[in-house]
Amino acid sequence: MYIVSKKSKLSGRICVPGSKSHTIRALILATLAEGTSRIKNPLPSADCLSTAAAVPLIGAEVDLSLGVEGEPGTEWVVHGAGGRIHIPDDVVDVGNSGSLLYFLSPICATFQGASVFTGDESIRSRPVQHVVDALRQLGSDSFVTCPGKNGCPMVVRGPVSGGRVRTEGEISSQYVSGLMMAGIRMEDGITIELSNPKETPYLTMTQKWLEKVGVECEVSDDFKRISVRPKNVIEAFDTVVPSDWEAVAFPLVAALIAEESSIVIENIDGSGTQGDDKIVDVLRSIGGKIVWDKEAGTLTVSSSRLSTKSLPNGELRVALSPFPDAVCALAVAACFTEGTTVLEDAAVCRRKETDRLKVLTAELSKLGAQVEEGEDFLIIRGHSPVLEDGSENPEFSLHGGEVESYHDHRMAMSLAVLGLGLPSGTVDVKDAECCKVSFPNFFDVMKEIHANFE
Repeated sequence: MYIVSKKSKLSGRICVPGSKSHTIRALILATLAEGTSRIKNPLPSADCLSTAAAVPLIGAEVDLSLGVEGEPGTEWVVHGAGGRIHIPDDVVDVGNSGSLLYFLSPICATFQGASVFTGDESIRSRPVQHVVDALRQLGSDSFVTCPGKNGCPMVVRGPVSGGRVRTEGEISSQYVSGLMMAGIRMEDGITIELSNPKETPYLTMTQKWLEKVGVECEVSDDFKRISVRPKNVIEAFDTVVPSDWEAVAFPLVAALIAEESSIVIENIDGSGTQGDDKIVDVLRSIGGKIVWDKEAGTLTVSSSRLSTKSLPNGELRVALSPFPDAVCALAVAACFTEGTTVLEDAAVCRRKETDRLKVLTAELSKLGAQVEEGEDFLIIRGHSPVLEDGSENPEFSLHGGEVESYHDHRMAMSLAVLGLGLPSGTVDVKDAECCKVSFPNFFDVMKEIHANFE
């Protein structure tokens, strides 16, 4: 599907879907629980539906409350496997979901026998050797099936009874969260020692979920030591999934860069369990007009002239390791920001659905952006479309063009958002339907606030 994006004036109110990270954790922990759990406001995205399809393989039953046309409902019911949990009945196909792959594979290492994991083309190119190495430290004979390849298919063999794992934690936080959840089922529990922990807000999210279901979990202040005690029985629970900050980023940036725009984003999560909420402070620091009413759960966002002028050395520097999924949205904002933006500590962004540092450089450059790519950073030298006096900025060089999404949902949404802020021309995004991975109906929802998408 092609999406053509062009200049827009955004107005109105918008709700973003529930959090993918919370939804997948809720589904997996409800599977481990005894009894019936109810998950309200789940995200009906491709990754979450892949999880809902996978957990019955280990003994859960999931009712998606399907509507008359087969759409998932707003409350999902999970009949947990509990003590009846078992090794997967079939190969686990995680689709495009790295979260599902990295969460469920350590859990399956607690079963007697071998579990096989695979996924789509993107998943089969994502690294898994770090998972294999961690599980081998616990006594698992795990391996990848293709010699010399660091990717799925992967075989996980158990059972493991727990113990100590030493690992970097740099490649991703997801497998660390998977090890934490697997620790519930390990007779000896698990202690995880991380030499270089990244994406640490997601480790806090997992810790809070474990504590919610009564599991003892300790995390050091520097995140370098994590311990989880086993728990024989987890009781079923009811939960409401908060809005997804990773999805909030796109209408938020759109309203800042689109001329004469003002929107309200509703159902905003103020719990602090999602690291991507840091994007608000980042954008405010360069002049973003954003009002966060935590009591009402709303963000009010208006068109802004963005500039790094008031920052130290006239540069915006953002360490992305705590919230790397914001890289695409922030890179687009940087293109409309007068001054230099450095998105650093970002090596983990190369190991997502695609190498986001590489493809952002390629696609933004096609549209006239000045982007410099380093091993773990991007430098973007941007310009505001207008000068401080409101007149047209002759240095603004962004223009329309055809761009690739690389079947990466965040690339597709960020490039489409960029087109909304161009004074002229269109951005034509190829394979834009991949947005369904994390934000179903993204384009329809954005049209409700008058985004000019065709």
